[in-house]
Amino acid sequence: MPRHSCLVPLSTRHLYTSRMHLIIRWIVNTLALFIVVTLLKPHLQAHTVVSLAIAAAVLGLLNAIVRPILVVLTLPLTIVTLGLFLIILNAVMLELTAWLVPGFRIQSFGWAIAAAVILGLISLVTNKIGRRE
Repeated sequence: MPRHSCLVPLSTRHLYTSRMHLIIRWIVNTLALFIVVTLLKPHLQAHTVVSLAIAAAVLGLLNAIVRPILVVLTLPLTIVTLGLFLIILNAVMLELTAWLVPGFRIQSFGWAIAAAVILGLISLVTNKIGRRE
């Protein structure tokens, strides 16, 4: 009898691919955050690779849990600014990440805005590459 992937239950395959997708996204986000820290070196600091990876995980959790609530609460302001206020929200998420993660530091809110813009551009590219068809 030939071995086929169809012999593995669908739920197990889906769970495996979901975990792999999550791990790959975390690694990509860590690399994106590394690029931002490298570009804005004296103003953004990550003391170790571990603190950078933890910062990427915390930022991902904040973007998944806290950011949607803030987007809804600030929707009128976002509409008035034609969406530019979302950059400020991304900077707030970065500042909150820096506050929560020891070893990850942002010098000022202005540099958090610059980091949010760069991280947004990198995410735009990585999301296009990693999109499932």
